[in-house]
Amino acid sequence: MVLKMDITSLQNPQIKHIVRLREDKRQRQKDGLMLVEGYDELTLALGSGLKPLSILTAPEIISRDMDIVNADVTTVTRVVFEKISYRDNPDGWLGIFPIPKTALEDLTLKPSPLVIVAESVEKPGNLGAILRTADAAHVDALLVCDPRVDLWNPNVVRASRGAVFTVPTVEVVSSTALAWLKSRKMRVLAATPSAEVMYTDVDLQEPTAIAVGTEDEGLTDFWMQNADVKVKIPMMGKVNSLNVSIATALITYEAIRQRSNR
Repeated sequence: MVLKMDITSLQNPQIKHIVRLREDKRQRQKDGLMLVEGYDELTLALGSGLKPLSILTAPEIISRDMDIVNADVTTVTRVVFEKISYRDNPDGWLGIFPIPKTALEDLTLKPSPLVIVAESVEKPGNLGAILRTADAAHVDALLVCDPRVDLWNPNVVRASRGAVFTVPTVEVVSSTALAWLKSRKMRVLAATPSAEVMYTDVDLQEPTAIAVGTEDEGLTDFWMQNADVKVKIPMMGKVNSLNVSIATALITYEAIRQRSNR
């Protein structure tokens, strides 16, 4: 049976627009739109309550059907889908969504909250991995401060495996983030190789914000000067820093370990 395709041309205006959304942060910001590709990521986005403007699917390559309600579904050929895809092995599902707007005042904190502050992270893979840690550890929030990478970059969505839709996340300037943390009596913990205290030797059971910076430069002076405590992760080799997402995971799970023993 020959399937009827809604879009077969690479020159289709909608396809060209999707390519621009994929490649250009300014286009995403101008339109207030983002792309979500992949069955699992789409499932999480829809499950979090996000409403797609449209969903595109390539029947020639999908391996799992998705029950889509209250959304336009457009079928495209394999060649067209490969044009709009940002994956090496696409599974034939891609959605266009309005970019969610979350503010600090929208966040709900537990009695002894745990928050991650990621300052100036520049690589989509690192930010995505931090989001996965935040989801797995069920932290209260992720504050993305002064970012160098767009939170809604398709590669962040992909690297997070959809955790960007499950973790309360706010993009905010550092000064505003610090004021908000202090107003909620949260202690700021800065991760830095120059610290004298091991991260395992600090009480992480009280309200805590774990601040991490870039691999090359670490946290800026702003966070270093305003941190309540500085901790390090032991480095016994010749390299003096860990990947920022790994460092974040280690400290976050030390906090989870300590809190589980209460």
